[in-house]
Amino acid sequence: MMPASSTMSKESATSYDMAEFDQSAIFLYLDGHDQEQRQTLNIFPSQPMHVAEPIPAKGVSMGMVAAMLPNGNSSPPKRQDQGGQRSPAVPPPAPTVALPNSAKETKSSLTKKEATSGGKGATSGDQERVRDPKVRTLRRLAQNREAARKSRLRKKAYIQQLETSRIRLSQLEQQVHVARVQGVFLGTGEQPSFPSAPSPAAVVFDMEYGRWVEEHSKLIFQLRATLNEHLADEQLQGFVNGAMAQHEELLNLKGAMARADVFHLLSGVWASPAERCFLWLGGFRPSEVIKVMLKHVEPLSEGQILGIYNLQQSVQEREEALNHSMEATQQSISDTIAAPDVAPATFMGHMSLAMNKVASMEGFVMQADGLRQQTLHKLHHILTTRQAARCMVAIADYFHRLRALSTLWVARPRHEDGPVL
Repeated sequence: MMPASSTMSKESATSYDMAEFDQSAIFLYLDGHDQEQRQTLNIFPSQPMHVAEPIPAKGVSMGMVAAMLPNGNSSPPKRQDQGGQRSPAVPPPAPTVALPNSAKETKSSLTKKEATSGGKGATSGDQERVRDPKVRTLRRLAQNREAARKSRLRKKAYIQQLETSRIRLSQLEQQVHVARVQGVFLGTGEQPSFPSAPSPAAVVFDMEYGRWVEEHSKLIFQLRATLNEHLADEQLQGFVNGAMAQHEELLNLKGAMARADVFHLLSGVWASPAERCFLWLGGFRPSEVIKVMLKHVEPLSEGQILGIYNLQQSVQEREEALNHSMEATQQSISDTIAAPDVAPATFMGHMSLAMNKVASMEGFVMQADGLRQQTLHKLHHILTTRQAARCMVAIADYFHRLRALSTLWVARPRHEDGPVL
């Protein structure tokens, strides 16, 4: 029986070894095939790749493993036996494979896309805030306020530029006027200048009068707009008081000019040609202003009509008195200048007498300005606030149309051949 048992033990041992050989060989073959696929498909390995020298399993020769591997690799996988038991086979790490340039570029592009997607995720909150309607409205309002502020600054600079240009133009016009007045005839010998140069006071008065006309036109424009809007009488009263104050300012300028150079004021060279035709003692005729006013302040009450009628009668009487006094003074000056047989020794005496009579003309101009001021104040007292506002607008329009008539007359087309009969 012993030989039979030993024989069976040998056969069983032999069969165990062959089974182990077949199973391990098949496992090594599968591992080698799997490694070949990983080397081919795993372009981006998650672990560093290196080649390790595998240790053949117990009872398996290197030649047998090499014969069974399809790629002819003679390095079997590493196996360890402890305590006579079979340990599970561990697949070797994949060998290092050189990446082509296209694979590197693909990897770098994927890395950039991941970074970009991360950045977009970080700014998604800002984009949501921007898409909020309230945020957009606030931002639009801020932009509108900034644009309005810049527009106001540009408008202010433009107005300042226009004002500077206007002043410069007025100075140039005054210089041209002075140059024309100071024209001298060219020639040999002693030639008198004709006409005489204006005094410095006359130059200043002309410039101040031009400024007054511009400021008064602006105020009348605002007064007319207030009338059209049918605002309260309190607001109209402020503009009416402003217009009255401007008329008083003009009268003060003319009074100073009468004391400095009465001839310049009476000649009317500071006014337009059409205004010059209706000039009376260096200004407007008060009775004419009353007639202009009556056409624009109707309807009037019986008390207003009576008050305006009495005012007109008194104004006309004073105008007649000033006309007679002025005519008498002019005739006296003419008689003094035209006196016969004036000796050279008495010539300066005659001139001094004529100059004293000219000085009396300053008083007549001052009286005429006083009558103008009294007429405006009495009209303001008789009329209501709205009627007084319409009165100021009518007077300003009257003189504005006279200046416009002068401009149109100067710019009219002229026929050089004369009128055709």
